[in-house]
Amino acid sequence: MECISVFDMLKIGIGPSSSHTLGPWRAAERWIDELKAADKFQNVEKITVNLYGSLSLTGKGHATDYAVMLGLSGKDPETIPTDGIESTVTLIKENHILNFGGEIQLTFNPKTDIIFNKKFLPFHANGMSFTAVIKGKETTSKFYSIGGGFVVKEALKNAKRNFEIKCTFPYPIDKGADLLQFCKQLNKSVSEVVLCNETSIRSSKEIDTELQRIWDTMLECMYIGCHTEGTLPGGLDVRRRAYDIYQNIKGKKAYSNPVEWVYAIRDTEVKFRQILKWVSCFALAVNEVNASLGRVVTAPTNGSAGVIPAVLMYYLVIENHDGNFEDIKRFLLVAGEIGSIFKKGATISAAMGGCQAEIGVSSAMAAGALCELLGGTPEQVLVAAEIAMEHHLGLTCDPIGGLVQIPCIERNAMGAIKAINASELALDTSPEHVKVPLDKVVSTMWETAKDMNTKYKETSTGGLAVGVHLSDC
Repeated sequence: MECISVFDMLKIGIGPSSSHTLGPWRAAERWIDELKAADKFQNVEKITVNLYGSLSLTGKGHATDYAVMLGLSGKDPETIPTDGIESTVTLIKENHILNFGGEIQLTFNPKTDIIFNKKFLPFHANGMSFTAVIKGKETTSKFYSIGGGFVVKEALKNAKRNFEIKCTFPYPIDKGADLLQFCKQLNKSVSEVVLCNETSIRSSKEIDTELQRIWDTMLECMYIGCHTEGTLPGGLDVRRRAYDIYQNIKGKKAYSNPVEWVYAIRDTEVKFRQILKWVSCFALAVNEVNASLGRVVTAPTNGSAGVIPAVLMYYLVIENHDGNFEDIKRFLLVAGEIGSIFKKGATISAAMGGCQAEIGVSSAMAAGALCELLGGTPEQVLVAAEIAMEHHLGLTCDPIGGLVQIPCIERNAMGAIKAINASELALDTSPEHVKVPLDKVVSTMWETAKDMNTKYKETSTGGLAVGVHLSDC
């Protein structure tokens, strides 16, 4: 059984894709660390990168080449100023010089030194290799981006797992049934059980600080998206809609930062028919920021980053005006645990399972988390997660032009709305009447993923990606 922390599931990074951007970025960093550990880094003379399968087929639309260059340059996705990304990449492209690890100036031409191979490696759809020439000899290391920013080496036997170690959590959870067992045994809520596990590996202060940082990043992302107009980059000329929606529904109270913005929305008179607009607005805002190389939280992926913040914001500004950090904390703890159950039993990689693995999982995470905040029992929390995923089963990944824009951005709005609906349905459900337990829908999702044709798994070779031509947009 593997230990997956909430902070493994909720990572801060740069858009537009956790599998295709954050993963390769982290892989480049790990490769540099490997070279340094082997005392080879200082002797590197030349480097080349090979991208395979899904990383190649949608790599440029997902900014995989950007991520590789930034990772090789020693930039950190959590701290790099987002307004400096384009200029850093442009300098490399124009000067053919890369500051390897932020320490060594190497000749590097992205057009020839980043190679896009359409073939798939047998281990995982998102494969990549880094090659260094050292004293005239080549040394190569392979990595795989398996979803949500997780990166593994080929030596592992199971492509769904990020590592195989003995779990050190006091309450190891592999399935939903395990979680319910511990909730009953300890007479605790889902969030309380998860918190017990988290406090076994870090202090309460560290947990609170990191969860606050995650929420601050989500909130800032929504704020930026709602206050930025224009067209998204990439060539599809997709107009940002969060700004337009927000302008039509916002109130009159003044604010100057994201925190004040929350209180301003709380004071806005929200009519019943506007609730869906607010939720959609929040979700669209996040994924428009994601599509423009902004900083988001993988939840559990970048492509599905808008669902969880949108549903949590819904709770804070519509359901409970007295909501505070303790509510945010509980929400994120529950969401992270549900996401880990899906990762262990199925996948959170669209390249492995289609969009059900991203929007479906994020909707399930948000549904379960909201259910607990609304007073749901642990059994109802898992029912909410099951309902949300059940109605995303089979959802394909077919981004037009390989960009995380159409249909990805709208799907976040739909996933958020389904999560809220699933939570409400779960609250009206008695556990003894449940016909499909969460673990059954997780295993079904994985079987569906294995049966799904490769062209519907983040390759842009099927579905809308070929049904709608770029010229039509």
